[in-house]
Amino acid sequence: MIETGGLSVRLGEREVVRDVDLRVRKGEWLAIIGPNGAGKSTLLKAVMGLVAHRGDVMLSGRPGAGLKPRERARLLAYAPQTPALPPDMTVFDYALLGRTPYIPYLGRESRHDREVAASVLDRLDLTALAGRHVGELSGGERQRVVLARALAQQAPVLLLDEPTTALDLGHQQQVLELVDRLRRADGLTVVTTLHDLTVAGLYADALLLLADGHAVASGKPAQVLTEELVGRHFDAHVKIEPGPDGRPVVHLVRG
Repeated sequence: MIETGGLSVRLGEREVVRDVDLRVRKGEWLAIIGPNGAGKSTLLKAVMGLVAHRGDVMLSGRPGAGLKPRERARLLAYAPQTPALPPDMTVFDYALLGRTPYIPYLGRESRHDREVAASVLDRLDLTALAGRHVGELSGGERQRVVLARALAQQAPVLLLDEPTTALDLGHQQQVLELVDRLRRADGLTVVTTLHDLTVAGLYADALLLLADGHAVASGKPAQVLTEELVGRHFDAHVKIEPGPDGRPVVHLVRG
C-alpha cells in the first residue's frame, strides 16, 4: 500500500528525513518510533504530500506525485498530532469533514455521509458530545474527535501521528483497540508514530526506528526493540523482556 525510495525532506537548512526506504503491505500496522526530533512526523507528512520531498512515494502502486488531492484523500486519511480545530464547530460537523473527498464540488453531504459520521462517533464513545463545540472539549476529547474525522474518511490507509497524545490510559487502549479492530475487519493499513515503545511493540506488526532522520532499524518488534538499539538511540538505560504474549516490554532502569 505504501512504498518509499530514498525519501528525504529538507526544512530550512536542515535535512530532517534522509533517504528513508519503507514498505507497508496491505493490512499491516507499521509504527514509526524514535527520539524527539528524529523526523517521525515529517516522514508522515511527506507520505501524505504535505511537505516537499525528494525520492519516490508509491501509494497502492501509483506514484503519489501524480495523484490529485481528492484522489489522495480517498487513499490516505491523516490525523495530525496538533491539528487546528475550529472552536465554534460542533463535534459532529468536524467529523463530517472527513466525508469531503466524497462530496461533489458545490454539493452537500448525503444521508450516507451523515450516517458514517454518526457511526464513527459512536465507535469512539463521542455520541454524547456530538452537539458540543470543539472549543469546549478537553485535550483527550479533541484527540478522539481528530481520529473520528480520519475514520469518517473511510480510506484504506490511516496515517496517525501520535494518536494517543493527551489520552488517559483507558482511552489510549480504547483508541488503539478500535484502530486494530478496524484494521482487521476492513483490511485497513495503518501507519502511526508512537512515543511509547511498549505500546508500539504491543500493537504494531512492524517497527521503523528513526534517528537523526535516518532509518536505523526495521522489522518485527522483537528485532527493533532491543536493549542495544534503544539504549544507543534513546540514550536510555532499559531492560527489555518478553511480555505475557511474547512481545517486548521496555522497562526503564535507574542509573
